[in-house]
Amino acid sequence: MKNLWKALCMVHRCAPRSFWLRVVYVVLQSVLPLVNLYILKGIIDSVTAGIGQGGYGLQVMWLLIIMCAVFLLNRIVSALNGINNDVLSQRLIDYVSDQLQRQSARLDLQYYDTPAYHDTFHRAQQEASFRPLQILNNIMSFFGAVISIAGVVAMLASASWWFIVVMIAAVVPGFAVRLYKARRIYRFRRDNTQLYRRTSYYGAILTSRDAAKELRTYRLSDLFRSRFVDARKRLVDRLLSISRRLGALDVLCAVVEAAAMFAVVWLLVNRAWSGAITIGSFVMLFEAFRRGQGYLSSLVGAISGLYDNRLFIGNLFEFLELQPTILPPAEPLPVPDDIHEVEFRDITFRYPDMDRDVLSHFSLRARKGEIVRIDGRNGFGKSTLIKLLLRLYDPQQGQVLVDGIDIRRFDPAALRSRMGVLFQDFLRFSLTVEENVALGDVQGRPDITGALGLSGADEFVSRLPQGERTLLGRLFDGGSELSMGQWQRIALARALASDAPILLLDEPTAWLDADARQHLQETIQQIKSQKIILLVTHSQGLDI
Repeated sequence: MKNLWKALCMVHRCAPRSFWLRVVYVVLQSVLPLVNLYILKGIIDSVTAGIGQGGYGLQVMWLLIIMCAVFLLNRIVSALNGINNDVLSQRLIDYVSDQLQRQSARLDLQYYDTPAYHDTFHRAQQEASFRPLQILNNIMSFFGAVISIAGVVAMLASASWWFIVVMIAAVVPGFAVRLYKARRIYRFRRDNTQLYRRTSYYGAILTSRDAAKELRTYRLSDLFRSRFVDARKRLVDRLLSISRRLGALDVLCAVVEAAAMFAVVWLLVNRAWSGAITIGSFVMLFEAFRRGQGYLSSLVGAISGLYDNRLFIGNLFEFLELQPTILPPAEPLPVPDDIHEVEFRDITFRYPDMDRDVLSHFSLRARKGEIVRIDGRNGFGKSTLIKLLLRLYDPQQGQVLVDGIDIRRFDPAALRSRMGVLFQDFLRFSLTVEENVALGDVQGRPDITGALGLSGADEFVSRLPQGERTLLGRLFDGGSELSMGQWQRIALARALASDAPILLLDEPTAWLDADARQHLQETIQQIKSQKIILLVTHSQGLDI
């Protein structure tokens, strides 16, 4: 029940007015059909009484007008409810997407290093867009069905309680089957999360622009397509196996409901034949029983749906309840504006779920005006040092110090704002040139032109169709594609845009030609007196 309540509160928070309108519309849609059913009884009885007397009088006309008015009102409410549902669903999609994005942004990088996190995120993402709204729909269906059933029970009780007993007994097997089905499908989805993720992975490779070159060069399309098809076949075979067993149970439930229908109609026919009830009462009771079965079916569907969605919505809340471990201290110290020294002191670190240390008792000191070059083999932990200094991870042992202060005493966001970073796996944003560079200092007013000049990107940016306002990449209309070396210079400009006192460069020459490397060397020499520079590189062509 806890997850159901949380989901309901989530829906209410995202659109309170639409939430309460939904409640009002459900009540009206539950009551109005029963009102018309009672009016129908009056019309039939009036017509029957008027046969042989030359007409059916003004009463029938007024009843007919009222019935049509109620019908029209019901259709208007249905249309308004449809519009309200669209508003509510879109608001909910936006709200839950925002929650997922916020949670992803606040979690530590270490979460991304474990398959369990990706399983949790996948399950949350699959359920996020519709489960909370389904829970609201289930609760509203339950609420509406209870109101409708109360009216039906009042009608049937006037004839015989046996009608009510038979009606309820007919839906009990279906209720049990639906709960069983919900549990089986939930277990299937959870147990096969990684297989679902594999199909998404293979599908993404087959349709990704980044993978297109190698797929064609090495003729890999058939390989990944066959893996996608194989994974999907395993999923479908397992799902169909469950579906067949559940389908057989559904058939048995239908047989029980048909037998109940036969028994009730037989009783009604006997009572009408004996004169115990009028023709109008016969029609009303038969229709009440038929609708009662439908309402009970809706009630059962709502309850089983709540049970089903309670299981699945837990995936969303499981993700939203993950907590970061890298947090600002209760009373963070201010990060110095002018930083003179960075020190790694006796650092030991390993990534989550790894069986070896990436760094072991490592120490390093870098001072303002110095260029500290970090060389080493692949896997030596060079890039890890940058992540530790940014406090994307915390070491298992040792300290990272800025001007002699442990960085855990700073607010991580404030600390990172004092660093410009060029990552080895830099991102290529499908934004304009100036937007790409400005991302390096979103809180300030960076000198875009100056940063492009320092990185050497100004040389090719001036030749782009709209200069600094040119959209980059071919993802959207009007974009211009760059070479990887040009993209790297754009990323370098982003790192230089903030004029931060610490500059971290991870393989800054990986994609650069000789002229661009020479320009980078000159830039680093030009700015080194103002900064602490950590340079991670394999390149022997960078003479610094």
